[in-house]
Parts: sequence; structure tokens; C-alpha cells
Amino acid sequence: MSIPKAFLVLLAERPMNGYQLRFEFEARTGATWPLNIGQAYTTLQRLERDGLVVPHPDEDSEVFGLTENGVAAVRAWWESPVERSRPARDELAIKLTLAVTAADVDVARVVQSQRTESMRMLHEYTRLKADGRASGSGDRAWLLLLDSLIFQAEAEVRWLDHVEATVMRDRRLVAPTSGNDQKEVPTARSTGARQ
Repeated sequence: MSIPKAFLVLLAERPMNGYQLRFEFEARTGATWPLNIGQAYTTLQRLERDGLVVPHPDEDSEVFGLTENGVAAVRAWWESPVERSRPARDELAIKLTLAVTAADVDVARVVQSQRTESMRMLHEYTRLKADGRASGSGDRAWLLLLDSLIFQAEAEVRWLDHVEATVMRDRRLVAPTSGNDQKEVPTARSTGARQ
């Protein structure tokens, strides 16, 4: 999540202080990614250091506005696609890739626990979307954000199903024999046959 870019977009509308930026960001994203006030002001300091914003003294508090470079950065952000060549760190992906390589971890149990949570969130997002539409107060940005969260949760559940099926298939490849010895069961992969 690019908080600095979001702040630049908000500052393109009008000068604001850190508290106002935090409020606007959370209001527009349905508080999906809450910010603390320290994070807001730290982000503003970095943007100022990078020459993208400049403080304007206000009678109540210091507000920030965009510099010419800040305006250009906003324009460039709108005109450029979000880069996907370096995926964001995903705690669930990290957890499961470690689980399948760790000794004494019941991967199926880890998957089931996560599936339960993912389904809970999928139902919650779906409920929020239905409530927004039913009340007529659901603004377009919030409903589109909920669509994104729903699609992500659905994809996560499908991926969890895939992980579970893969782990179960791999377990069947190794059949226990007498004692602690394990013997590989011949498969298309181990015999070189085409699948």
C-alpha cells in the first residue's frame, strides 16, 4: 500500500495537515487500512524531504501543499500501471510455504484454520456490500473496494483448496512401509511417463 502516493493525491485536492490526511484516507478507504497519526506525519516529513510537498503555515496548524514535483508525481501515478513484477509480501503465502517444508506441521490443519478465517471475511465483505446497496448510502468507491476485497478472498479460498489438494497428492506419492522406512509409490512423474 502506497500511503505516500495516496497522500499526494489527497493533497492535490487541497492543502491538509497530517490529521486531515489520515481522516480523509481512512474515510475514502472505509478504514480498511487504518493509519496512526505518527505514520501520517512521518509520511509527510518524507514527502517534504523528497521535495514533493511544502508546509504552508495556517492559523491553527501547519498544512502541506504540493510542489510542482508533487503535482508531476500525482500525474505520473495516474498515468502508470501499478507494477506487479515484485509481489508484495503476503504473510499467508510465507506461512504456508514454510509450513510445507517444516517438520511436524499439520499443513491441512493450518489450511483449514485459514480457510475458516478467509470464509468469515468473505461473508463479512459480502454483508457489508449488501448493506451498502440496501441502504442506498453505499458510495461507489466503497462498493468497488468491497468488490476488490471479495475477489481477493475468493481467490485466497481457491488457493487454499489448491494447497490442500497438492499436499494431499504429495502425501500419496510416499506410502509408508514397515517400520519408519518410506517407499515412493510409482507415479507418472517418477517413472518419466507423460501426464
